[in-house]
Amino acid sequence: MHLRAKPWAPDWLAAHSDIVIDQEQATAKIGQWQTLFDRNQPIHIEIGSGKGQFILGMALAHPEINYIGMEIQETAVAMAARRSFDQVGKLPNLRYIYGNGNGVETYFEKAEVSKLYLNFSDPWPKNRHESRRLTYKSFLKSYEAILPQHGEVEFKTDNRHLFEYSMVSFMNYGMRWTTDDYTFDLHHDVEKVAGNIETEYEQKFMAKGQPIYKIKAHF
Repeated sequence: MHLRAKPWAPDWLAAHSDIVIDQEQATAKIGQWQTLFDRNQPIHIEIGSGKGQFILGMALAHPEINYIGMEIQETAVAMAARRSFDQVGKLPNLRYIYGNGNGVETYFEKAEVSKLYLNFSDPWPKNRHESRRLTYKSFLKSYEAILPQHGEVEFKTDNRHLFEYSMVSFMNYGMRWTTDDYTFDLHHDVEKVAGNIETEYEQKFMAKGQPIYKIKAHF
C-alpha cells in the first residue's frame, strides 16, 4: 500500500544518512556492509520492510545478528527508521536501505547476506505482472547471487495464491532451491509460531481471522 507523503521525510533522511542508506550509496557499499555495524556478524535483510515493525523487532530480539530493512517508498522507510530511532536510539545492529529490492544483487556481493525475509509482498495477481512477484524466478536468481550455500529465505503472506505460486516457483528453480518447511496457518501451528515476530500487516490480517502462510527455503 502506498503511503501519503510526509513533508518531514526528506529532511529526516538527509539528517540520518548513517542509518538510512540511499540507493546510490548502497551500490557503493557492496562488500563493505559490515563497516556500518558495531560488530561483524551475520547480515539478514527484509525486502519491503514497510513501516519497520518486523525488522525493529528482530533487531531487538537478536543482537547477535545485523539487520537491514530495504524499502522503496520514501515515506515508509523514513517512518520505519524514525520509529526505530525514537524508540531505542541508533541500534548497533539495524540499518535501512532506501532502494528497490529489484536488483538486490547490485548492493551486496556473494555470501555477504546470510538470510532474506519477504513479508506480505504485493501479490501482483494479474498474470501479466507475474515478473513483479518477489518469488518470481528472476528474483530467486538475484537472491542466489548474494546468499551463501545454504543461505535462507523466509516468506510470509496472507495470500493463498501467492503462497502456492511461491511454493511452485521454489520447486521449479532447478535443484538450487529447497523448501525446508511451510505452514498453511502459522498462528495455529504451535511449533512454527514460536519466536515469530509480527508485521503490521500480519496483525491486521490476524484480526480479521485470515490464516498466515509461511515458507522456509534455502539455497
